[in-house]
Amino acid sequence: MNGPGVEGSPPEDVTTGHETTGANSSAHGKPGPAAGTGTAGEPVPTDRSVPTGTPGRTARTGTSGAPDTAPREPGHGPAGAPTAAPTTRTAPSSPEAAGADRADTGTGPGTGTGTGTGTGATGPAAGSTAPGVVERRLHPVTPLRRAWAPVAVLVGWAVHDPDQAQRQLTRLTTTHLLIGVAVLIPAAALYGFLTWWFTHYAVTDTELRIRTGLLFRRTAHIRLERIQAIDVTQPLLARVAGVAKLKLDVIGTGKKDELAFLGAAEARGLRAELLARAAGFAPETAHEVGEAPARQLLRVPPGVLAVSLLLTGATWGTLLAAVIVPTLLWLATHNLWTVLATALPLVGAAGASSAGRFVGEYDWTVAESPDGLRLDHGLLDRAHETVPPGRVQTVRIVEPLLWRRRHWVRVELDVAGSSNSVLLPVAPREIAESVVARVLPGVTVPADPELSRPPRRAARCRPLWWRGHGLAVTDAVFAARYGLLRRSLALVPHAKVQSVRLTQGPWRRALRLADVHVDTGANKTVTTRLRDADEAARLLHSQAERSRTGRRDALPDRWMA
Repeated sequence: MNGPGVEGSPPEDVTTGHETTGANSSAHGKPGPAAGTGTAGEPVPTDRSVPTGTPGRTARTGTSGAPDTAPREPGHGPAGAPTAAPTTRTAPSSPEAAGADRADTGTGPGTGTGTGTGTGATGPAAGSTAPGVVERRLHPVTPLRRAWAPVAVLVGWAVHDPDQAQRQLTRLTTTHLLIGVAVLIPAAALYGFLTWWFTHYAVTDTELRIRTGLLFRRTAHIRLERIQAIDVTQPLLARVAGVAKLKLDVIGTGKKDELAFLGAAEARGLRAELLARAAGFAPETAHEVGEAPARQLLRVPPGVLAVSLLLTGATWGTLLAAVIVPTLLWLATHNLWTVLATALPLVGAAGASSAGRFVGEYDWTVAESPDGLRLDHGLLDRAHETVPPGRVQTVRIVEPLLWRRRHWVRVELDVAGSSNSVLLPVAPREIAESVVARVLPGVTVPADPELSRPPRRAARCRPLWWRGHGLAVTDAVFAARYGLLRRSLALVPHAKVQSVRLTQGPWRRALRLADVHVDTGANKTVTTRLRDADEAARLLHSQAERSRTGRRDALPDRWMA
């Protein structure tokens, strides 16, 4: 049954099997405070602040004793490749001892050796290639992109010190300008060519190796079994040139590694080969596997997207601010520069919240494949992203006030180690819940009557707004709702909970109220507020036990199963 306004229907119940390594691994790099305990081998997020004034109280418990990731069969890694039996993780004393997921090695001018870290063994020397490994270069159009770097430096200097730049320009004659242009253009072209010439990448049996640098060489060793997702993006000019950018999500890295640019067909072929090797296919057959087949689940028509943006309060709020605030400033100061300095950021924010979202979320398509849910979207810059199953820590179903008559919702994600944050920009609730079931298998979204409200005395803390809070705990998820005009329902699978905390300020302690915070592996927190103090204390301990049980019973996530 097609939902109103969105092409697609609630898909049939099937099981996906895209491999993800360390489904519950956190990107935290520091241990939590001694005030609480967390999952063994995992850091615990720091306590949030409590109301000022009379010191508040914070109680905390974790899910100690639970393994770092979902249980795996001995002798099998996350991608189905042979590995050693599971062991308890401890903080490494050095990068070499850690066996880094992504290791960078570099050398300075005049040196020709380096070291790489891999799966416990020394990698090949920087600047050298293992026998049988073919190094490849980026697309020949890449120098045009990199040639802008010297020009960007001059523009940045001029913007940073416009007065000095203007004085220098007034001293230049026409001859000097022509000489400068004659030197700058060849220098920029040479820089772009040399950076392209000295950039190589190669795929070995165990890693993707990227070598860059003209004077200072840098080699990145990206272990294939630690790759979480690979996205293909095409900015507008790249689409015209027929090239694409490959972005890789790797466990343990704060930002995405990328290869820019490759031919569009080459980028998709390399993506399919890397995913196949990460899934355990033999190197000699991985390139023959090709891209996994996908089945379209839904597509958001441009008209529905445009109407949804018009019915969003943030769009009208920023537009009104962009009109009213500069007008008031002009009436008060009659200073043009003050008005422009205020108006331009407000106009930019208004454009980003309306036109920018429309351009970025245009033609949003969700498809299902063995390597996860695929998201294709974009009017000018086309993006081809993958939501890796097992790495989703939190799902939020957002329902703005003006969408409720149409039964529309927006679905957002918190994904560990990934920047993907939107699953559906707008969709009927029925279809959205069926897609959520794909991301969180076995999870049913609680209906509004199933959510328990805070006690009525909570109105003394938050008059009227206390009605927007709700809580439901099922066998699969911890569900917390907040917001009165813009409702948001956050779903956290028990197996993804890293720690649980209870907080009370002095006023809430007098009213016997408390907040319970649930921390996830994506370094985010979901909070249920204004609960009865006795109920919150019981929830604190029961949720910790559910998390331990959920992590113990969770199935391993594997790609292309």
